[in-house]
Amino acid sequence: MYIKKAVPLDAPTPVFAVKLIHKEYAIKRGRITEKQLKMEVSLHSYVGQHPNVIEWFASGEDPVWQWIAMEYASGGDLFDKIEADVGVPEDVAQLYFLQLVGGVSFIHSKGVAHRDLKPENILMSEAGSLKIADFGLACMFAHKDKRKTSSTLCGSPPYIAPEILGCRRTDRNAPPAPKYDPEMADIWSCGVILFVLLVGNTPWDEPSSSSWEFQEYKRTGGRSSDPLWDRVPSEALSLLRGLMNVDPASRFSFQRVRQHPWSTRPNPHIAADGGIADPVNLATQMLGNLRIDLSQKPSSTPLSQPGESMDLDEAPQARLSSTQPEVPINDSAFDWERPTLRTAGASAVSSTQPTAASRSLLLDTLSAEPSMSQFSQQPGIPLSLTQQARKFRDIVPAESLTRFFSHLPPLLLVETLSDALHQLNVPLPRPRQEDLFHGDKVATLRVRAMDGRKQNLHGEIHIDRQRFGEDMELFDVRFVKVKGDPLEWRRFFKNMVLLCREGVYVPEE
Repeated sequence: MYIKKAVPLDAPTPVFAVKLIHKEYAIKRGRITEKQLKMEVSLHSYVGQHPNVIEWFASGEDPVWQWIAMEYASGGDLFDKIEADVGVPEDVAQLYFLQLVGGVSFIHSKGVAHRDLKPENILMSEAGSLKIADFGLACMFAHKDKRKTSSTLCGSPPYIAPEILGCRRTDRNAPPAPKYDPEMADIWSCGVILFVLLVGNTPWDEPSSSSWEFQEYKRTGGRSSDPLWDRVPSEALSLLRGLMNVDPASRFSFQRVRQHPWSTRPNPHIAADGGIADPVNLATQMLGNLRIDLSQKPSSTPLSQPGESMDLDEAPQARLSSTQPEVPINDSAFDWERPTLRTAGASAVSSTQPTAASRSLLLDTLSAEPSMSQFSQQPGIPLSLTQQARKFRDIVPAESLTRFFSHLPPLLLVETLSDALHQLNVPLPRPRQEDLFHGDKVATLRVRAMDGRKQNLHGEIHIDRQRFGEDMELFDVRFVKVKGDPLEWRRFFKNMVLLCREGVYVPEE
């Protein structure tokens, strides 16, 4: 399965995403039936007409491939713009939660359940609006006044409803697994996503008997002593308990969610039509919430070796559930969107002391880079970003903000990153010296590990040379997620920065 960006042959726009599925491989190796392949196309085309749902454009097939053309979420991952272990301001959380509820309730009104709601599948438009993606695990639960339940074990453990885990069978001779209401399962997942927006972490690894956090939540009726819950605004607590009621029959409906006092509280970010009132102000708040204090120590949450996960997304039916373009780990010829600096520098590099002009160019360029603001110890966003801003993307870029610049020599930089990965328990084959330099591309380090919630976390660290004027250069270090929770990737990035702090270039303020 491949996902690529595409444009029409006769015009530079619109840009859209194309999902290509190799049918024979999917059926034989992924154990996907032809009916399942057609189901994703059918259901996405049926529900893809809401402003908070990725739009479906067209689909087709030949003897080898099936393809789906859909809206490209040019704003990137929403949760990439959220600080791990912090979350977002309450008004921002309310805005995106209500947009999520709007999109999911529309899907439900068509009789379709998503069944894989999680941060990986919550994207953004260029204007900063939420977009629900990925209908690879969706199902029809209501049609012509008839409803049906589901027994498919699918989803991501931190976000999955507890009744779905009842479908897990370890013995083929065991009685048939109990069924669940997929509509109610989606509502539970919306509750977990709201918790993550407010807190910056999930409440548990999975809602099962093996999780003490979930068992205490269940035993106390949602009044857990876990310190994470102390950070939830008091008015939102009853809403979360209603969304994440362990009894599906007592779980809040979306109508009740909309009527809840926390949902109806005034919010300066929400326009009368439910859209974003002031995209620039919203973007400024979100970017200003991202902070890395270089004086702190890395968090103590260790990564683990790949292969130890109970990741339900690795179930055969879930392997084709990606929706938007990712950086292919094995496709080295596919240079996926290395972001350009907002102020371009010259290309020649000479020797010794940097000139005043080169220093000025460096400072002007980096001051216009959104990713640099997270290293500033001064509150707020630099005027260079806000003075000329007219839209959301002028402040918050589409590309990931998991990026820093380094002044270290390239070999030392690679060694420093490798040592940090080792400290975080990430296996890494060290690159040979003769393989490091290819023009401005210095090295690519592959990351394969399990995150703190025991889910797959895959990506790459790209190191590229950036030149400023005739005699200055820095190295652009980008952490590009391929698979995994964007909030966990953000947490991994922060730990890497703190372990490599001596090599992180931060202009003097």
